[in-house]
Amino acid sequence: MANVLAGGDGLMGQFPLEQWFFEMPVCTRWWMTAALSASVLVQCHIINPFQLFYSFRTYWRLITTFFYFGPLSLDLLYHIFFLQRYSRLLEESSGRSPAHFSWLLTFASTLLLCIAPMFSMAFLGTALSSTLIYIWSRKNPDTMLSFLGLIVFRAPYLPWVLLAFSLVMHGTVPKDEMCGIVVGHIWYFFNDVYPPLHGGHSPLDPPTWWIRLFDGPPPPPVVETAEDDGFADHGAVDNGPSADVPAQ
Repeated sequence: MANVLAGGDGLMGQFPLEQWFFEMPVCTRWWMTAALSASVLVQCHIINPFQLFYSFRTYWRLITTFFYFGPLSLDLLYHIFFLQRYSRLLEESSGRSPAHFSWLLTFASTLLLCIAPMFSMAFLGTALSSTLIYIWSRKNPDTMLSFLGLIVFRAPYLPWVLLAFSLVMHGTVPKDEMCGIVVGHIWYFFNDVYPPLHGGHSPLDPPTWWIRLFDGPPPPPVVETAEDDGFADHGAVDNGPSADVPAQ
């Protein structure tokens, strides 16, 4: 569509919404797309929420549990807004390659899948989103935020403000957001606090094989060779200083 509208100039002819979508980093883009698609399919009665909730018995639910945030509603838009905003900011700050951010998503998702049965959580999308919000807030401690235009606070308080807002709106303790904060703190501690205290070693860095999945093998090292400067004769052998022999 962009090529037709712009005569082949790519993003120049895209609609604002389309351009905003394709400017998102790849992991955030597809996670948000999957979340919206799941809600639309449930709203249209094409699939049932019980086909998406967390269960070890069917392997695809280990993934779909992170996609469903509820039916089409203002509450869904609220979750989608925070998902795409802070997931995007965190992914953009992790570099051009999706290897590091996808490793963060994999680690957080695995940990949430392990602790979810303890709290009877069926859907883990909100928990994973809360994990990313917590990590971003701790990485940007001096950023000032405003919530609903009513209160202004520093970024590290954002997860707790959202938790209190959920408590007021739903009247129950948001277990998923609390679990997300715990998982986020584990990642933040071992990725940002632990390394400076232990010689820069970070136990949660992605392994080499994971990085190769996204970036391919590293380029071969460049071997520098000595170049001829145009003055030395490389074929000559230095036999030391010569002595003049007087003629007999």
